[in-house]
Amino acid sequence: MGEPAKQRPATYADLEAVPLHLVAEIVDGVLHTFPRPASPHGAAATSLTMDLGQPFQRGRGGPGGWWFIVEPELHLGDDVLVPDLAGWRRERMPLIPTVKFFTLPPDWVCEVLSPSTATHDRLRKMPVYARAGVMWLWLLDPLAKSLEVFHLFDRKRYAQEQTFVEGEVVRASPFDAIELDLTAIWDAIAPDEG
Repeated sequence: MGEPAKQRPATYADLEAVPLHLVAEIVDGVLHTFPRPASPHGAAATSLTMDLGQPFQRGRGGPGGWWFIVEPELHLGDDVLVPDLAGWRRERMPLIPTVKFFTLPPDWVCEVLSPSTATHDRLRKMPVYARAGVMWLWLLDPLAKSLEVFHLFDRKRYAQEQTFVEGEVVRASPFDAIELDLTAIWDAIAPDEG
Protein backbone atom coordinates (compact mmCIF):
# COMPACT_ATOMS: atom_id res chain seq x y z
CA MET A 1 0.00 0.00 0.00
CA GLY A 2 1.44 3.38 -0.98
CA GLU A 3 2.07 6.42 1.18
CA PRO A 4 -0.67 9.08 1.14
CA ALA A 5 0.18 12.09 -0.99
CA LYS A 6 1.51 15.00 1.02
CA GLN A 7 -0.51 18.16 0.66
CA ARG A 8 1.49 21.26 -0.20
CA PRO A 9 1.58 23.98 2.45
CA ALA A 10 -0.96 26.75 2.00
CA THR A 11 0.35 29.95 0.47
CA TYR A 12 -0.62 33.57 0.75
CA ALA A 13 -2.20 33.26 -2.70
CA ASP A 14 -4.48 30.56 -1.24
CA LEU A 15 -5.45 32.94 1.55
CA GLU A 16 -6.14 35.80 -0.87
CA ALA A 17 -8.45 33.53 -2.91
CA VAL A 18 -10.78 32.99 0.06
CA PRO A 19 -14.12 34.85 -0.33
CA LEU A 20 -14.35 38.10 1.64
CA HIS A 21 -17.25 36.87 3.78
CA LEU A 22 -14.84 34.44 5.52
CA VAL A 23 -11.93 34.99 7.89
CA ALA A 24 -8.87 33.09 6.64
CA GLU A 25 -5.67 32.14 8.45
CA ILE A 26 -2.67 29.93 7.76
CA VAL A 27 -1.43 27.92 10.74
CA ASP A 28 1.37 25.37 10.38
CA GLY A 29 0.93 25.36 6.60
CA VAL A 30 -2.83 24.69 6.71
CA LEU A 31 -5.44 27.17 5.47
CA HIS A 32 -8.33 27.59 7.94
CA THR A 33 -11.50 29.53 7.14
CA PHE A 34 -14.34 30.62 9.40
CA PRO A 35 -17.54 32.61 8.94
CA ARG A 36 -17.47 36.19 10.16
CA PRO A 37 -18.27 36.37 13.88
CA ALA A 38 -21.83 36.53 15.19
CA SER A 39 -23.17 39.51 17.11
CA PRO A 40 -22.13 38.47 20.67
CA HIS A 41 -18.55 38.16 19.44
CA GLY A 42 -18.58 41.57 17.73
CA ALA A 43 -20.33 43.30 20.62
CA ALA A 44 -17.81 41.97 23.15
CA ALA A 45 -14.84 42.98 20.97
CA THR A 46 -16.27 46.46 20.45
CA SER A 47 -16.94 47.00 24.17
CA LEU A 48 -13.46 45.85 25.12
CA THR A 49 -11.87 48.10 22.49
CA MET A 50 -13.75 51.11 23.86
CA ASP A 51 -12.84 50.25 27.46
CA LEU A 52 -9.11 49.91 26.73
CA GLY A 53 -8.79 52.59 24.05
CA GLN A 54 -9.46 55.68 26.16
CA PRO A 55 -7.00 54.98 29.01
CA PHE A 56 -4.31 53.08 27.13
CA GLN A 57 -4.29 54.42 23.58
CA ARG A 58 -5.53 57.94 24.17
CA GLY A 59 -4.17 58.34 27.73
CA ARG A 60 -7.53 59.55 29.14
CA GLY A 61 -7.94 58.19 32.64
CA GLY A 62 -4.97 55.88 32.21
CA PRO A 63 -1.28 55.73 31.36
CA GLY A 64 -1.48 55.66 27.53
CA GLY A 65 1.44 54.05 25.73
CA TRP A 66 -0.42 51.53 23.53
CA TRP A 67 -1.84 51.16 20.02
CA PHE A 68 -4.85 48.88 19.48
CA ILE A 69 -5.98 47.46 16.15
CA VAL A 70 -9.11 45.42 15.47
CA GLU A 71 -8.58 42.27 13.38
CA PRO A 72 -5.05 43.01 12.14
CA GLU A 73 -3.47 40.54 9.77
CA LEU A 74 -0.32 39.25 11.46
CA HIS A 75 2.47 37.51 9.55
CA LEU A 76 4.34 35.57 12.23
CA GLY A 77 6.93 33.55 10.35
CA ASP A 78 5.05 31.28 7.94
CA ASP A 79 1.80 31.67 9.90
CA VAL A 80 -0.85 34.28 9.08
CA LEU A 81 -3.25 35.00 11.94
CA VAL A 82 -6.08 37.48 12.44
CA PRO A 83 -6.71 38.06 16.14
CA ASP A 84 -9.85 39.89 17.19
CA LEU A 85 -7.81 42.61 18.89
CA ALA A 86 -4.10 43.29 19.13
CA GLY A 87 -2.06 45.84 21.04
CA TRP A 88 1.48 47.10 20.65
CA ARG A 89 3.40 49.13 23.20
CA ARG A 90 4.40 52.45 21.65
CA GLU A 91 7.98 51.91 22.76
CA ARG A 92 8.10 49.00 20.27
CA MET A 93 5.90 50.57 17.57
CA PRO A 94 6.06 54.38 17.92
CA LEU A 95 3.64 54.95 15.02
CA ILE A 96 1.19 52.65 13.27
CA PRO A 97 2.71 51.87 9.88
CA THR A 98 0.68 52.06 6.69
CA VAL A 99 0.78 48.38 5.77
CA LYS A 100 -1.56 45.58 4.66
CA PHE A 101 -0.23 43.30 7.39
CA PHE A 102 2.03 43.42 10.42
CA THR A 103 5.25 41.46 10.85
CA LEU A 104 6.06 42.93 14.28
CA PRO A 105 4.35 40.64 16.79
CA PRO A 106 1.98 42.47 19.12
CA ASP A 107 2.59 42.67 22.87
CA TRP A 108 -0.99 41.60 23.58
CA VAL A 109 -3.73 39.81 21.68
CA CYS A 110 -7.32 39.08 22.54
CA GLU A 111 -9.27 36.28 20.95
CA VAL A 112 -13.02 36.50 21.45
CA LEU A 113 -14.18 32.91 21.62
CA SER A 114 -17.18 31.58 19.76
CA PRO A 115 -18.39 28.00 19.42
CA SER A 116 -16.89 27.72 15.92
CA THR A 117 -13.44 29.14 16.80
CA ALA A 118 -12.69 28.26 20.44
CA THR A 119 -10.74 25.08 19.69
CA HIS A 120 -8.83 26.76 16.86
CA ASP A 121 -7.95 29.75 19.07
CA ARG A 122 -6.78 27.58 21.97
CA LEU A 123 -5.04 24.67 20.27
CA ARG A 124 -3.70 26.11 17.02
CA LYS A 125 -3.24 29.84 17.51
CA MET A 126 -1.94 30.00 21.09
CA PRO A 127 1.28 28.07 20.25
CA VAL A 128 1.91 30.39 17.27
CA TYR A 129 1.53 33.46 19.46
CA ALA A 130 3.92 31.91 22.00
CA ARG A 131 6.56 31.16 19.31
CA ALA A 132 6.26 34.75 18.08
CA GLY A 133 6.83 36.12 21.61
CA VAL A 134 3.40 37.71 22.20
CA MET A 135 3.70 38.34 25.96
CA TRP A 136 0.01 38.59 26.86
CA LEU A 137 -2.99 36.68 25.54
CA TRP A 138 -6.61 37.12 26.56
CA LEU A 139 -9.40 34.69 25.78
CA LEU A 140 -12.73 36.48 26.15
CA ASP A 141 -15.84 34.31 26.02
CA PRO A 142 -19.04 36.39 25.72
CA LEU A 143 -21.35 33.36 26.01
CA ALA A 144 -19.65 31.87 29.09
CA LYS A 145 -19.06 35.41 30.42
CA SER A 146 -15.42 34.75 31.20
CA LEU A 147 -12.01 36.32 30.66
CA GLU A 148 -8.84 34.24 30.84
CA VAL A 149 -5.50 36.07 31.03
CA PHE A 150 -2.33 34.26 29.93
CA HIS A 151 1.29 35.41 30.25
CA LEU A 152 4.19 34.03 28.25
CA PHE A 153 6.69 32.82 30.80
CA ASP A 154 9.42 30.96 28.92
CA ARG A 155 8.95 32.03 25.25
CA LYS A 156 7.44 28.60 24.63
CA ARG A 157 4.10 28.45 26.40
CA TYR A 158 1.56 30.42 28.30
CA ALA A 159 0.70 30.25 31.96
CA GLN A 160 -2.83 31.18 32.95
CA GLU A 161 -2.38 34.11 35.28
CA GLN A 162 -5.94 35.24 35.93
CA THR A 163 -9.50 34.05 35.33
CA PHE A 164 -12.57 36.22 35.74
CA VAL A 165 -16.23 35.31 35.38
CA GLU A 166 -19.66 36.91 35.18
CA GLY A 167 -19.92 40.52 36.33
CA GLU A 168 -16.67 41.12 38.15
CA VAL A 169 -14.86 44.45 38.18
CA VAL A 170 -11.29 43.37 37.50
CA ARG A 171 -7.73 44.49 37.04
CA ALA A 172 -6.48 42.30 34.21
CA SER A 173 -2.80 42.26 33.24
CA PRO A 174 -1.21 44.01 31.39
CA PHE A 175 -3.96 46.65 31.68
CA ASP A 176 -4.27 46.47 35.46
CA ALA A 177 -3.76 50.23 35.84
CA ILE A 178 -7.54 50.53 35.45
CA GLU A 179 -10.58 48.62 36.58
CA LEU A 180 -12.45 46.81 33.83
CA ASP A 181 -16.16 46.20 34.39
CA LEU A 182 -16.94 42.89 32.71
CA THR A 183 -20.67 43.44 33.28
CA ALA A 184 -20.56 46.26 30.73
CA ILE A 185 -19.17 43.83 28.16
CA TRP A 186 -21.84 41.17 28.76
CA ASP A 187 -24.88 43.40 29.39
CA ALA A 188 -25.28 44.47 25.78
CA ILE A 189 -25.67 40.85 24.65
CA ALA A 190 -29.20 39.42 24.67
CA PRO A 191 -29.59 35.94 26.14
CA ASP A 192 -29.57 33.13 23.58
CA GLU A 193 -33.16 32.20 22.89
CA GLY A 194 -31.98 28.79 21.67
